[in-house]
Amino acid sequence: MKKRHALAKSLRFFFLSLYLLAAVVPLFWIFITSVKPSTEVYTYPLIYWPKHFTFASYKFLFTFANFSQYFKNSLFVSIISSLIAMLFATLSGYIMARYKFRLKKTLIVFLFFAQMIPAYLIMIPQYKMFLNFGLIDNLWGLVIVYVNIAVSFSTIMARGFFSRIPRSLEEAALMDGCSRVGAIFKITIPLSLPGLAAIFSFSFVNTWNELFTAALFLSSKSKMTVPVALYSFISKSGIQWNVMSAGLIVALLPTIVVFAVAQKYIVAGLTQGAVKG
Repeated sequence: MKKRHALAKSLRFFFLSLYLLAAVVPLFWIFITSVKPSTEVYTYPLIYWPKHFTFASYKFLFTFANFSQYFKNSLFVSIISSLIAMLFATLSGYIMARYKFRLKKTLIVFLFFAQMIPAYLIMIPQYKMFLNFGLIDNLWGLVIVYVNIAVSFSTIMARGFFSRIPRSLEEAALMDGCSRVGAIFKITIPLSLPGLAAIFSFSFVNTWNELFTAALFLSSKSKMTVPVALYSFISKSGIQWNVMSAGLIVALLPTIVVFAVAQKYIVAGLTQGAVKG
């Protein structure tokens, strides 16, 4: 038994090491490329370790490429859309977890079905509708699209979180003279903060990394988000690999910060939502 346990432990360590290597090596290569001068990027054979470290690509990003504006646009769209999606999911998820009404199961199935519809199938009618309302090339229009994409999955997650919280806690608050709204905001929502953090984090990451919708709905350079700006480094004359790599490193920072800050809440939220739904 001890030998089997040691063998299983060694195998787990081996495969986890392979996974870690596969995840870290590309990031390491992107960073190395970002600090190479242009003369060392397009060489054959490849230079695996730069002879001259330089941060010229990062300087180019924020001086000539106007990357700071794209960064602000992405932050605005990601944060606002994630907060709105979390708010809608909180309200709808609570109702679906606590109340019984007709067609409730049908609505849940519809929410699951909505996740299977490819986004590009509804892009054309959605584009025409937004064009009529003057929301094309508008960051608020992009926010509406992202909220629409995130809210169904977020509602399913929120329903699982609220279903896990005992009703007796709210009933005790009501017996103590608290109103229904007061019980929700004083008891239920504070207990579901890990779940809400998980909803916000996943919505933020998906919105931050989204390219197709942003490229379709935004046409002005000043309105571009980070993924669209990174895609613009690909041209007919070639790809600016060092500048694109620098942009990728900068683009990773917000998602790293979000997961670093909310890591324990995300784990707790996913565990809580998975127990009962």
